[in-house]
Amino acid sequence: MWTDIVVSTLLITGCLFMVLAALGALRMPDLPMRMHATTKAGALGVGLIMLAVSLHYAQAAVTAKALSIILFILLTAPVAAHVIARAAYVAGIPLWHKIRFDELKGRYDPKTSHLKSPDQDNH
Repeated sequence: MWTDIVVSTLLITGCLFMVLAALGALRMPDLPMRMHATTKAGALGVGLIMLAVSLHYAQAAVTAKALSIILFILLTAPVAAHVIARAAYVAGIPLWHKIRFDELKGRYDPKTSHLKSPDQDNH
């Protein structure tokens, strides 16, 4: 009985986070913000849904697979979002006009694909 309530709550909450991720992809003004919204909310939504699946079936094999999926999503989603956002920046996809700080501006050389670290500015 109590597991049905917990599973239902996890499923509904996970679905709400997935909807929030979709809304973030639609409503955010530029690519890095879209990537941030979809990565964070999407990973949390998938994680909650996988926890619900694990609790519902209550089998060691299902739990191991669900935890593996959660771990895989938590490890790969932020890295993939970072790589895509950096590729978009290098390709010249414009940032939102209200962005105040562009920490990569002046540090990236498109000819050599070299990114200077802040320590190299002092030399």
